[in-house]
Amino acid sequence: MDETPKRFDRIVAILIQLQSKKIVKAQELANRFDCSLRTIYRDIRTLEASGVPIYSEAGVGYALMEGYRLPPVMFTREEASSFIAAEKLMQKFTDVTLGNHYASAMYKLKAVLRSDDKDWVSSIESNILMQSSEQLFNDKSPNTLATIFESIAEKTQVILSYEAIQSEGITMRNIEPVGVFHDNNNWYMLGYCHLRKDYRQFRTDRVHEIKKTEIPFSIEHDALETYLDKDKNVSTTKIRILIDRKIGKYLKNDRKYYGFVSEKTIGDKTEMTFMCSTLEGFSRWFLMFGDYATILEPENLKIRILELLEINKQRLL
Repeated sequence: MDETPKRFDRIVAILIQLQSKKIVKAQELANRFDCSLRTIYRDIRTLEASGVPIYSEAGVGYALMEGYRLPPVMFTREEASSFIAAEKLMQKFTDVTLGNHYASAMYKLKAVLRSDDKDWVSSIESNILMQSSEQLFNDKSPNTLATIFESIAEKTQVILSYEAIQSEGITMRNIEPVGVFHDNNNWYMLGYCHLRKDYRQFRTDRVHEIKKTEIPFSIEHDALETYLDKDKNVSTTKIRILIDRKIGKYLKNDRKYYGFVSEKTIGDKTEMTFMCSTLEGFSRWFLMFGDYATILEPENLKIRILELLEINKQRLL
C-alpha cells in the first residue's frame, strides 16, 4: 500500500497545528495521528528540509519562528459541515456576546470555501436546529461567558452581581475565575470568591451583571479539574429504592445527577442504588415518581419525604 498520500496529509496537518499553538509537543502529535514518535520526528525533519523554520527545545516541544505564516488551507466539505453544527450550538448554548463573536468568525470561515461547497453548506444550514429547554443566561447579563474567558486569559478579577439560590437578594462579589463547565443543563463558573474567602461555583443564569476590572489575581490557581475532583470527595449517603420497571426506564437521563450507582431487576420491579450528596435534592426528585416507588433505605429520607408531603398538604387546604 502506498503511504505517500497519507504521509503528505499528515505533514500538512502537522504544519497547521504548529500554526495554531505557540508550542506543540511531539507526543501530542503522535497521539493525534496515532503514530510513533519516530514518525513525528521524521515528518518534522521533512518540514525543516522544505524550508519551514521550526525550532525545538528538548522536553518542551516544537514551535514556528515568530512571523512565519502560510495562507489558510482550504476546508473540506466535511469540515465545513462540522462548523454548521458548532454554529447552531453556539447560538443556543452560549451568551449573546460570545455567540456574536462566533458568528463573525463563521463568516470568515465560509469566505474561504469553494463555491460548490458554499452551496452544499447552505443547503443543510437551514435544516439543523438546536433546542434548549433551559435559560442558560440572565437577560440582564448578555456577556457573561465572554467576560469570564477574558478574565481567565488576562488573570484579572471580575465583579459579579449574583443571586444565590438560598439568598434573599443580590450580592456583589469580587471573583477570580478558574474555569467554566457545563453540567446538568447549566453553565457554571468556578472561581475564588473574595467575599467568602473560598472557591465557589456560580451558575450563569443567576449572574445579573458582570464587570471586568484591572485587579490582578491574588492567588496562583490550579487547573479546573483539580477543584472539580475535590467536589467529588464530599460525603454521600447510600440510598436504595424499589420502583416499577415501567417507570424506572424513564429515569435514566435524570438519575445520574443524583449519584446513581447500579440497578437490578426484582420481578416487575427495579432496585436502584444511589450514593447521593444531598438528601434534600433527592427527596424533591423522588416526589415526581414516588407513587410508583418504595424507599428501602435510609430512614431519614422517608422522614423528609413525609415532611414535604405534609407541607404541601397544609398549603393545599
